[in-house]
Amino acid sequence: MANRAEIRLWDGENKEPLIELLRLQTPRYFAPAEEQDFNVYLENHADNYFTLVEGGTTIGCGGINYGFDGGKTARLSWDIIHPRKQGMGYGSDLVKQRLREIAKHPGTERVVVRTTAEAENFYEKFGFELVYSEKDFWASGFHLRELHLRLRD
Repeated sequence: MANRAEIRLWDGENKEPLIELLRLQTPRYFAPAEEQDFNVYLENHADNYFTLVEGGTTIGCGGINYGFDGGKTARLSWDIIHPRKQGMGYGSDLVKQRLREIAKHPGTERVVVRTTAEAENFYEKFGFELVYSEKDFWASGFHLRELHLRLRD
């Protein structure tokens, strides 16, 4: 990892730093209504959720979800980096670490990320390609951009 931050599997405790990161990125990357969705995700679907910690402070987070398409597809979910830490490689470190984790699952053929147009170019740097878009998917002005990365055929 190029930065001094440590990537840790989230222990399911203390959601507040994660919620605060989301709030810092609202409304640029997330619609205000998505906070409730994030809470539900953390309570019910965050078995493979990672935090990015620097000097004892959570500066980023993002998850992996498995089990889509009969186990052939994994999804990167709820990627959030503190606004003051963006553009410094932390988000890239978090994506690369999760792609390494996904690669350990031999049946996984594809990785999907569902994001907004604001973050689409970030994921394209890793080889993700746009396959679907939908206007106002999450809220007015928050358009879905679904990108796929093929791991193996």
